[in-house]
Amino acid sequence: MKNLSIKSLKAEFVHDYYMYVPLTIILNSCIGSIAAMTILAQGTGLITGIELTLCVSLCMGYNAVLLAGSNRGFAFWLLALSLLSNLLLILITLL
Repeated sequence: MKNLSIKSLKAEFVHDYYMYVPLTIILNSCIGSIAAMTILAQGTGLITGIELTLCVSLCMGYNAVLLAGSNRGFAFWLLALSLLSNLLLILITLL
């Protein structure tokens, strides 16, 4: 059985970087768009605008890091931050 620690996930991401780039772009974009949809379903307001700005900034930031060819470790941590924050935003807005 494979070990699912953060260290092993990061090592696999760095090793198979070019395989994970298109997969994570699609995954991050889909989860980000679901988060944006649930945020906008609440209506408009200051809090909604802040949540939407955070969601879009993290998704676009991850895509920009990949396109810029930045450090692979930094890309992994930004992906993790983006996915976790977008999933948290989805949970907050649905509850």
